[in-house]
Amino acid sequence: METSFHRWRKFKNVLMQVITCICAVLVIAPLGFIFYHLIQLGFSSLNLAFFTNLPKPVGESGGGMANAIVGTFELLGLAAVLGVPIGVLGGVYLAEYGGTRLKWWLRFGADVLNGVPSITWGMVVYAMVVMPMKGFSALAGAMVLGMIMIPLVMRNTEEILLLVPTGYREAALALGISHWRTILQIVLRTALKGIITGILLALARVAGETAPLLFTAMGNRFWNHHLSEPISALPLQIFSYAISPYEDWHRQAWAGALVLLLFVALVNVSVRVLTRDRLAQRK
Repeated sequence: METSFHRWRKFKNVLMQVITCICAVLVIAPLGFIFYHLIQLGFSSLNLAFFTNLPKPVGESGGGMANAIVGTFELLGLAAVLGVPIGVLGGVYLAEYGGTRLKWWLRFGADVLNGVPSITWGMVVYAMVVMPMKGFSALAGAMVLGMIMIPLVMRNTEEILLLVPTGYREAALALGISHWRTILQIVLRTALKGIITGILLALARVAGETAPLLFTAMGNRFWNHHLSEPISALPLQIFSYAISPYEDWHRQAWAGALVLLLFVALVNVSVRVLTRDRLAQRK
């Protein structure tokens, strides 16, 4: 026969389940509202011209964001060339080499840099690159995004490498394999999916940055033909259109925001797919 104590325990269990469910819905609901709002205001402006045409002159309706879309991928590709090797190698050093005191300071520095506002990165690169080059450029924009990526990739790589069982390293060293080959052929290959996941998350993190690009890439209404020229990107184009007085540009800004959100969502789905096998193995 069920006692009052057992009924009270069941009541508390159900109550906590309801509370946690409500909290989960409250977390997800803003994202759903944002996505719905973007679809409602921006989907009507998505067409072939939006993805293939350049922006129209000021005051004219129509045109597209082809230059901004291509510029976004160009900046992300250049940023990855800078940020991924340095971040991965830095993570390898933290996980596999270095003294305790030095690694503590490197971790502390990376954590601090992860919390630095992106506009501060933009000001630093403006002083280091834009002013000496006497102009905004795609190179400066890619550099600031790459610098933001470095501490993110480094800390993620370290955490993933530390998950690789120590027995793998000991077995390889016992067979006479050198330390660097053990890291390259055993440790990194084992942690490859996790490292790629961290890289994709870092790319998704910097894909929507606007403030640092205002100080470095500046924006360009035409195609970029050289790394020393200003370049457009979706966040910059969205910002420019959003503050304009033209209604057609406002609609395209909503469409650009929708495209950017879909890109970030696609990256996150890719991350889930890459990590699915590893999560299943842990279970």
